[in-house]
Parts: sequence; C-alpha cells; structure tokens
Amino acid sequence: MTDTGMHKMQRLFSGFLLGLALTFAPAAMASSEGLPASNANLSDLGSLQNGAKIYFNYCSGCHSLSLMRYSRIAEDLRLSQEQVMQNLNFTPANFGDRIPPSINAADGKAWFGVAPPDLSLMARAKGVDYVYNYLKSFYLDSSRPIGWNNTAFPNAAMPNALWELQGVQTARFKPVEGGNPGEFEGFDLHQAGKLNPEEFDGVARDVANFLQYAAEPAAMQRKSIGIWVIVFLAVFTLIAYFLKQEYWKDVH
Repeated sequence: MTDTGMHKMQRLFSGFLLGLALTFAPAAMASSEGLPASNANLSDLGSLQNGAKIYFNYCSGCHSLSLMRYSRIAEDLRLSQEQVMQNLNFTPANFGDRIPPSINAADGKAWFGVAPPDLSLMARAKGVDYVYNYLKSFYLDSSRPIGWNNTAFPNAAMPNALWELQGVQTARFKPVEGGNPGEFEGFDLHQAGKLNPEEFDGVARDVANFLQYAAEPAAMQRKSIGIWVIVFLAVFTLIAYFLKQEYWKDVH
C-alpha cells in the first residue's frame, strides 16, 4: 500500500473512531455532576425487576408513570401478565393502561403542599445518579411541615417513602453563626431499618435503574442493536475502502 493510501486509511479509521465516541458520549455525559455514581446498569435484568417491585410498592401510591404501560414493563422486564397485575398494579387500571397514581392530585397537594409529580422522565431530566442520591439523602428535620428534609433536594415536600427499609437518619451540618445550617458533613443513623446501609444502597440503585429504564425504554434495545450497527459500519468501511482502491488503481 502506498503512503497516500495509508494516509487515507488512517483518516477513515480516525473518522470511524470519532463517530464511535460521539455515539456513546451522551451516555457517559448523562451522569449528574459531582454526585457519587449509582453504577446503574440497564443490562441487569434482576436490578430492573427489583427496582420495579420497590417502586410500585413504595412510590407508585403518589407518583404516576404516565408514559409507561404495565404491558410494556412486562414485555421488557420479562414478567408475565399475572406477575405484573398481582404484584405491581394496585389500581383499577387494566394491563394495557398507562400507569396512574393511587391518589388524586388534589389530595396530594393538600397533604404535601404540591401535587406529587409524574416520574416518567425524572431520570432523564435529572440523571440516574441524582435519583440514586436523592433516595439516600432523606433526614429528620423538625422545621419542615412533614418532618423530613433532603440534602440532594433541600426542602423537599415529600417524606422518606423508603424509611422502613433504610431506617431513620439525622444530618450533621458544620455550625455557623446566625443559626443557619452550614456545610453538610454526614448522616447519623437514628433508627435502624430492615436493611443495612449496603443493602439499602442496592435498593436505591435498583429503583434509580428502573426509573432510568422508564425514562427511555427503547434504550435497552438501542444499546444491544447499536453494537451490531457499529460492527457493520466498521466492516463496511473497510470493504468500501478496498473496493475503491480496486476500482481506481488503473486511474493513477
């Protein structure tokens, strides 16, 4: 191969690598800045199934997933209709219906000051790492109307829905003048829950992973198909290059 041909080959390969980097860059950039990583993995079916179980048993009473259907969850998470309707659906909704909250917006606003938001796109808007850290960051705060606060989202209007699993914790802040809390220093466990901290980390990760799936269900198929697309493009690029060399070899 001539030096010119080698140079063209290098440019083609460099362009391919750039395209590959741009293809996967959004996934790498999606994590919330400055927060401990959740290490959520859409390929972990067990994590997604457990996240769905925890979400529907502890969160769906207030929060809807209006862009998801029970039937889609069954298909993607490899669950039967019977498993979904018995263990995940606690409303009068049918199997093919979108997922509603168990309370109406007026009651939610009366109880919490604001209507609980729909969580269909929460992980996409905030990042899966934010959801993971938010679930772990509730603490007792007697100054709040509901008695709870959250370091990831100060003055959150909701209580800790997972306190039974996590336990009840208090927050330590660096003392400052004027009576206002200073920089957050850490949590102290006030009352133990059903799970130890390591086990609860896994629960928070699974719920965050499930909400990451719910925010973009097609991502599961797109990632599996994307690998084969990249392989095809790589092979086709090489074939196209050598075919071009063959056609044009007599022109020079």
